Amino acid sequence: MKTSNRILILLLGTITAIGPFSIDMYLPGLQAISKDLNTPIANVQLTLTSFFFGFSFGQLIYGPVIDRFGRKTPLLVGLVIFVLTSIGCALADNVWILMLLRFFQSLGACAGMVISRAIVRDAFSPHEGAKVFSQIILVMGVAPIIAPSVGSFILAYASWKVIFITLGAIGILTILGVQFYLTGTKEADPSVSLKPIEVLKEYFAVITVPRFYTYTIASGFAASVMFAYIGGSPFVFMGLFGLSEQQYGWVFASNAAGLILSSQVNRFLLTKFESERIVLTVSYLYLPLGILLFLSIYLGLGLIPMLGLIFLLVSGFGFIVPNASALSMAPFTRNAGSASALMGGLQMIFAVLATATVSILHDGTAMPMAIVMGASGFLTLLSLLALRPKKHAV
Repeated sequence: MKTSNRILILLLGTITAIGPFSIDMYLPGLQAISKDLNTPIANVQLTLTSFFFGFSFGQLIYGPVIDRFGRKTPLLVGLVIFVLTSIGCALADNVWILMLLRFFQSLGACAGMVISRAIVRDAFSPHEGAKVFSQIILVMGVAPIIAPSVGSFILAYASWKVIFITLGAIGILTILGVQFYLTGTKEADPSVSLKPIEVLKEYFAVITVPRFYTYTIASGFAASVMFAYIGGSPFVFMGLFGLSEQQYGWVFASNAAGLILSSQVNRFLLTKFESERIVLTVSYLYLPLGILLFLSIYLGLGLIPMLGLIFLLVSGFGFIVPNASALSMAPFTRNAGSASALMGGLQMIFAVLATATVSILHDGTAMPMAIVMGASGFLTLLSLLALRPKKHAV
């Protein structure tokens, strides 16, 4: 691979990781936030839901904007929003203000997610794009490994507010990287209209493409598996099983390592199999794994079996999402930004529903997390079987 492509992939992985880092770094601090702001943990979990909601809504805004104005300038604007709202989160003195600021923080963070996918579609063929998405996950996957540990380290010596100050500093460094190293991206296209009716027509044209909606819905349910885990795991592991913030960080890191491993195995599999086959095969494995997770909790088998099954379920994300992303984006060129935004927005709607459902079903046990993870895995398979066209032209 050319050096320029390696630099591009590293930078795309970094800007994509801004969102996951914003989620994962503060997870060990949910209990501390609950105590400091004198509010139930269920309310603090809703700050995660508000972030996911903004992450979904924001991507829909960026789609036509990056097709109209190019990739770099909207990305820089998004990163500035991220830095300012991260500082605002550090200053929040009640959970409702924090919830609102997390929403606006996500509007800045999601720029990297949308724009990185569009750039991959600009620069690579669909099959090569699946490999590139796997490499981006390799870079992005470092965030879930180190972010909770960084958050736990900060909490050992300082307030949870310092976590958000640190996120702001990361945003500033990312702005510098984009300004000096992101070059050769797609230029502005004045022919792209930003009139609301035209934007809606563009999105309708995208969402009615069978290949797009099939793999976007499937990847959305696969994302729900992981985000149900993200939303429920702080309470389950620290609240129920009594793990310390540092131990929780190690558990989270091990699952992130599984995600990285699966994404790199996926690169190898792509030398032998088509993306469609990989997605469907892995989806079949979700059903038995979800059932086993439910039974392990219902029968009270303890922490270790649960950890093993969650590791396997989360690892499935590394196979499904890179391939499904490339397959969803394949039919689009001029409107790749709109396709990327709609795909990402829909995926995050699934994430919002997953985390909100875990919070709503909260009953003091691990069962809500397990039910949402298992149901989401089953729906990944069901959506593929029901919607997948008989043939694809890659």
